[in-house]
Amino acid sequence: MHTDEGFDYDVAVVGGGPAGLTAALYTTRLGLDTLVVDRGGGRAAMMQDTHNVIGVTEEVSGNEFLQTGREQVESYGAEFRRGLVDDVRPLGESAGDGFEVSFGDETATVRRVVITTGFADERPDPPLPRTGRGLHYCLLCDAYMFVDEPVYVMGAGDAAAYVSMIMLNYTDDVDLLTRGEKPQWSEETGEMLEAHPVEVVDAEITGMNRRDDGWLESFEFEDDTVREYRGGFPMYGSDYHADLADTLGLEREEGAVVVDENCQTSREGVYAAGDLTPGSSQIPIAMGEGATAGIAIIKALRKYPRSLEEIRARGPVADDEVPAISPDLEETAVTHEGHAGGPRESPEAVEDAMRTDD
Repeated sequence: MHTDEGFDYDVAVVGGGPAGLTAALYTTRLGLDTLVVDRGGGRAAMMQDTHNVIGVTEEVSGNEFLQTGREQVESYGAEFRRGLVDDVRPLGESAGDGFEVSFGDETATVRRVVITTGFADERPDPPLPRTGRGLHYCLLCDAYMFVDEPVYVMGAGDAAAYVSMIMLNYTDDVDLLTRGEKPQWSEETGEMLEAHPVEVVDAEITGMNRRDDGWLESFEFEDDTVREYRGGFPMYGSDYHADLADTLGLEREEGAVVVDENCQTSREGVYAAGDLTPGSSQIPIAMGEGATAGIAIIKALRKYPRSLEEIRARGPVADDEVPAISPDLEETAVTHEGHAGGPRESPEAVEDAMRTDD
């Protein structure tokens, strides 16, 4: 695939999670040839159930959610490659010069890049329950699951102490497990913690028991106690997947990539969205950021209206210059179920049918 400007694609989206898929959905549907490079996995893929996404019910797993999204984006004409992007190299000093994206044995030149590589939650040492079945990383997603249930929070820093106090909004049975680590929270946090009915358990975990359905039942501790929990939240920080961001010299703040109101990074032409950026790590927020990035790129790259400066330099838009959408995306659009004319056969299919009739 080659664009009119000589690039292989208009847009490369790095990462196929909720943010990346949404960005690709917008750029593809609005006429930009889009490549999505996805290594697979990610935080969304780990979800046993989907929460807080309007229109998506609880029983939908993360993998099902992502697969549906990918099929949706592909149906509009985006191209997918499975792999890890090794490098993004600017082809000049300005965003208009484009970028070269390298993944595996392939390279592609593109006009804009969206990085949605997210982060990985730091996991505590085992023994641990299954992720999504007693081990949970998103308080905003999963606190609802543990209303009126015994809950643990793991960690010895301010974040763990705060989360343990926040969980008192949902249950009266909260333990803060430091696992033998010396508390590192501030004096102010410690004073707050002492004023809340949270039990701090210093003993290390030595064993774990599961229910028949695979959910956590209890932890065993080195002081020979056994404590029942339905689930909990480890608070050990995040490992941002920001190698590409650092290669490009993007500004970062507390690990996250800094973006403006259009989700553009400190380098013009490079956008970031989802868990890689500051703010709450939520699917609806990631999708919103993906949409914001996609719309900003559309506005930056669409050909028309031609400005007065361009009209005076190049003349008016000729009939044979429109529509500006590429032939591949045009053919996909007119045969798509979402097209105003209704689904119809491609020109090639019509020609084949006519030959058969003859």
